[in-house]
Amino acid sequence: MRPTAKFSISFGLVTIPVAAYNATDSSTSVSFVRIHTADGGRVRNQPVCSLEGVEVPPDEIGRGYRPDDADGVVPLSDDDLDALPLPTAKTLTILAFVAGGDIDPLQMGKGYYLGIDSPAAAKPYVLLREAMERHQRVGLGKIALHGRETLAMIRPMEGALVMQVLLWPHQIRPMDGVLPERRAEVAPAEVAAAETLMDSFGELSEADVHDHYREALEEIVAAKLAHRKPEFPAGEEQPTGQVMDLMAALQDSVRAAKKSRGEDEDAEGAGSGRTTKKSTAKKTAAKKAAAKKSTATKTAAKKTAAKKTASRGGRRAG
Repeated sequence: MRPTAKFSISFGLVTIPVAAYNATDSSTSVSFVRIHTADGGRVRNQPVCSLEGVEVPPDEIGRGYRPDDADGVVPLSDDDLDALPLPTAKTLTILAFVAGGDIDPLQMGKGYYLGIDSPAAAKPYVLLREAMERHQRVGLGKIALHGRETLAMIRPMEGALVMQVLLWPHQIRPMDGVLPERRAEVAPAEVAAAETLMDSFGELSEADVHDHYREALEEIVAAKLAHRKPEFPAGEEQPTGQVMDLMAALQDSVRAAKKSRGEDEDAEGAGSGRTTKKSTAKKTAAKKAAAKKSTATKTAAKKTAAKKTASRGGRRAG
C-alpha cells in the first residue's frame, strides 16, 4: 500500500513520525453510473463555468471559499492554504486519553492504519501502543488532512496503531422529531424475553458478513448480457406484516433461533413461563404421582387412627 499522508504524532515531548494508509477500500462497493434511459448513453458530470457556460479543463480548476456574511466566492491558492498557521498541518498532537466507550460512534469516520516513517520511530511507536493497551485508553487529538482540520482518535489494534477521523461535535445533528411523542410502556416480562432472544443469537459467521447484494446484482447483469433469467438460490421466506402480539413474536423468535442451531425444540421457551407440550406432560404426570402419594398417606393415617381407637375401647371394656 502507498501512504496517503505523512505526519508526526506528538505525545508529550515524544515525537513519532508516521505514515497513514487507507484502512478501507471503497472500490469493492456497489456503484452505479447514470445513463440516458432513452438510448443507454452515459450521463456525465462536466465542470462548467457558471459565468461563461463553457467546460473548464482540470488545470484551470482551483479552490474558493464562500463566506457566510458576504456574497460571492473568495479564491484561495495552494500558497494561501500552506501559509495557514496550523500546528496540526504536519503534527497530530494528542490532547487527551479517554476510554474508547466515551467516543460517540456517530462521530466516527474514515479509518487509517498508521505505520512508522523512520527506523527511529519504532520504539516510541511501540511504547505508545503498549501504554494505551495496558491503560485501556485511546488518544484524542487534531490533524489537518486533505486541506481541512479534523478531530482524530488513535487506538491500538492487532499490534499496530489505527487512526479514526472524527466529526466535530457540532456536526452531529440533534434528535428533534425523532423520538415518539408518546412513550411506549414495556412489561418486565417482555424485556426479559427480549434479553433471552438476544442471548439466543450466535456469533457472526462468514455468510453474515458477505456482500450478497453485490453477488445478486452481478448475476442480474450477467443474465441480461446472456439474455436469460437470473438464477438465485432459494432462501427462507422472511416474515412480513405487522406484529400484534409482541411477547408471542419474541418467544417464536427464540424457538426459531434455537432450531436454526439444531438445539432441542422441546426445551422451555424464552424464559417467559411458556412451556412446550412435552414439558407440560411431564408436569401433569408429576402432579398425578404426588396426588396418589398424598391419597395413600391419608388412607394409612386413617387406618392407624382407627386401630388406636379400637385398642383404647378394648382397654376400657376390660
